[in-house]
Amino acid sequence: MRTLVVGAALLDTARGRLLAARRSAPPALAGRWELPGGKVEPGESPQHALVRELREELGVDAEPLDRIPGEWPLRPGLTLQVWTARIVAGEPRPLEDHDALRWLAPAEEDAVDWLDQDRPAVAEAMRRLAALSCDPTG
Repeated sequence: MRTLVVGAALLDTARGRLLAARRSAPPALAGRWELPGGKVEPGESPQHALVRELREELGVDAEPLDRIPGEWPLRPGLTLQVWTARIVAGEPRPLEDHDALRWLAPAEEDAVDWLDQDRPAVAEAMRRLAALSCDPTG
């Protein structure tokens, strides 16, 4: 059986930034950076799971936007999908599984040590942010 894990590429399009979260657990991942999110529960849609996980982990209400194409294996039986999202209420705080948050502009993509499976989605999210900042109508 495959369990889906959803990650959020939380975008601040007004400032052209992406939110990165530093893992505090488990020990093998502690200190590395990821897109926040978590497992989809039985009977839950990926978008619903994303909203729930962001409320639990960061204390924010978010709106899922677009799914970033692709899926990435995390470990046997776990697959990551990433959605772009925006915060609709609240200020993100590291409440669960994280000990730090950082907003990064596209030029700062490599400023943190991303988990390997998050890198393709991060690159796509940063490409989208960079395109928005170049678009005078965006």
